[in-house]
Amino acid sequence: MPDKPTLVPHSPLAGLATLRDVRTKRVSSWDRTGGNADAIPIEGGRTATLADIAGPGSIRHIWFTISAQDQNYLRKVVLRMFWDNEKEPSVAVPVGDFFGVGHGLTNHFTSLPLTMTKGPGWGRNAGMNCYFPMPFAERALITVENQCEAPVGSLYYYVDHELYDALDANQGRFHACYNQEHPCRKIEFPEGTPEINLTGDENYVILEAEGRGHYVGCVLNVDNFNAYHQSHTWFGEGDDMIFIDGEKWPPSLHGTGTEDYFCEAWGFPSGEYSGPYTGVSLGKDVVGWSGKWSLYRFHIEDPVHFRKSIRVTIEHGHANDQGNDYSSVAYWYQAEPHKAFGALPPAQERVPRR
Repeated sequence: MPDKPTLVPHSPLAGLATLRDVRTKRVSSWDRTGGNADAIPIEGGRTATLADIAGPGSIRHIWFTISAQDQNYLRKVVLRMFWDNEKEPSVAVPVGDFFGVGHGLTNHFTSLPLTMTKGPGWGRNAGMNCYFPMPFAERALITVENQCEAPVGSLYYYVDHELYDALDANQGRFHACYNQEHPCRKIEFPEGTPEINLTGDENYVILEAEGRGHYVGCVLNVDNFNAYHQSHTWFGEGDDMIFIDGEKWPPSLHGTGTEDYFCEAWGFPSGEYSGPYTGVSLGKDVVGWSGKWSLYRFHIEDPVHFRKSIRVTIEHGHANDQGNDYSSVAYWYQAEPHKAFGALPPAQERVPRR
């Protein structure tokens, strides 16, 4: 009889009956006194360590809910993750964006790897869940930095994980990074001339990574205030272009419009919806498309593989002819070491346009 595998089979549902040699653990904010104060506070400007786990193992589920005085805390509180004693984080993302909704807001949505349930008050309290597997060989370190001036009064959290006797050598490490352009640089085309983009140089950049790995998706946030003209505020038509292993033009993957990359059509006619791999987690104005939107596309069945590097981009309007505010989170797996992300924009610059 073959040895029992330690890793989850390719299909989790099909693999539920498989017996595995693992130990199931949780790190959480439970009240160590035995009372009901099951949260931690974080003073303004401070960083809290949520989990410091010795490997080998894999994080299987993370749950957060937060109460904070600053109404923009979802953009000002930063989640970081470090694998195997690395110095640079593999995850560095504002907490709300990481869990699938941008602009410092919350909303109801359910996808396969991420979910959010909106709570009362300000529209900014939520239950947030992540199911991306996060393997590590030696150590997993998860921190949260409060970049608000005011305290985070309560951070409740679970970090559910498995421990193994050994980790398979082919397991990539989970990564997530944040980017923004507030606003994107609008390309002005002289009247009567065709709007052409045959380089991708001015596209909005969702991800630039180096090494070997595979891109597994993104959340893209658009604050749509820069319309084509007064009667038509559609922000789509921007093609996705994904350049692999240093290629210039054409890219390996070239799409046909923003709505198409996110597996919708005809200008997101459904408005908000939740699919397992694609959806609109925030999108109120389905007639004029104005205001704040969050879109997600997860390449779980169709990951985009790279051997040396990857550059994931999308036009902001056709041929980059719109100047809206864009921000994003990219999710991917790769072998370490990874290219350093650089510093996040200052907290006040991450705050969305009101």
